[in-house]
Amino acid sequence: MSPGRSDAPLVVVADQDGFRPAVPPGWMRRLPFAYVALVLVLEAALHNEWAVSFFLIALPPIAAYAFGPAAVAAFTVLAILLEGFLAGISYHLWETHHVTADIATAVVGVGVLSTALAAHRTRQERSLVHANSVAEALMRALLRPVPHQVGHVLAASLYRPSEAGTMVGGDLFDIRATRGGERAIIGDVRGKGLQAVRTVAALLGSFREAAYEAQDLSAVAARPERRLAAEAQEIQDEELFATAVLIEYDSVAHRVTVTNHGHVEPVLISRGTVRVLSGPPALPLGLGGLAGAGAPAVWHHRFTRGDILLLVTDGLVEARDTDGDFYPLVSRLRHRFADRPAPGPADVINFLNTDLPRHTRNLHDDVAMLAIAPHGAV
Repeated sequence: MSPGRSDAPLVVVADQDGFRPAVPPGWMRRLPFAYVALVLVLEAALHNEWAVSFFLIALPPIAAYAFGPAAVAAFTVLAILLEGFLAGISYHLWETHHVTADIATAVVGVGVLSTALAAHRTRQERSLVHANSVAEALMRALLRPVPHQVGHVLAASLYRPSEAGTMVGGDLFDIRATRGGERAIIGDVRGKGLQAVRTVAALLGSFREAAYEAQDLSAVAARPERRLAAEAQEIQDEELFATAVLIEYDSVAHRVTVTNHGHVEPVLISRGTVRVLSGPPALPLGLGGLAGAGAPAVWHHRFTRGDILLLVTDGLVEARDTDGDFYPLVSRLRHRFADRPAPGPADVINFLNTDLPRHTRNLHDDVAMLAIAPHGAV
């Protein structure tokens, strides 16, 4: 398969289930009807020995778990009608009609409370959907969808939150086509929640400015470094930092320049081989002052058509299976892509998106991925 074209869909966000009202499972919606059938079966079996219709008092609360207030009110009416019907065919209950009236009154009371409960649940679901929609808008403003083609590279990305239905986290990525080449960043800030989102916004904003203005990759990396140091002073957090990898692709020289600030090392898929790209390390962003005034180390590697450069956050490589083993990123990529035709960036991202859940069911950290491939290079 040519790297310039992929039949796999471009993945941007892995989980959006939280941005629509939750649909109760089918068994929960069928439960009220099954309960009515059970009461009728018991009534036929026990007949006049027991007042089985008393169990109909539980029908409205059961319906409130899966249905709205109007449907719960309808189930309440159904329970009252069935109560009257069963009392009519039962000589024992007909003689003690005051007991039947008491049961019906109890059903009405429970039905009113269940209807109110269903209405409250519906409002809470709408509020949750609204909150998640705001979170989605916020994260999409920060982690903007990566186009299929950015300058001289093809690209694909994925963001998978650790908790289903959430989008706010501390992982970040971006790629920009500039006069200095295609420049990208992927990173993971310390902490979680709104403070992490604030730091992500600060880092991405500084990177986007520097990507168009800075002369080289070292100067690009220096801008987020200064911004994070200022952020640490503003919030009075001396331990604030972010791990990150920044890259710059030169389509003329057919090479990629990399600076790694304590982050997961990039992985190169090239002509049927998969290997980790290692180079001189640099301190995480925000801690650069500990190394003095020297510029962060940068290194170069040849990057031509047919190659894929994969950048990930530690949420992927630290995902554990039931035995506690980490996700074997390189070996899984070799199993899928070694000694095969060159894939496209979306092929790699979509493979990881489907393969990771096979390794671990519960993520304990957010996962971000960015894959790029030269386009039009020889």
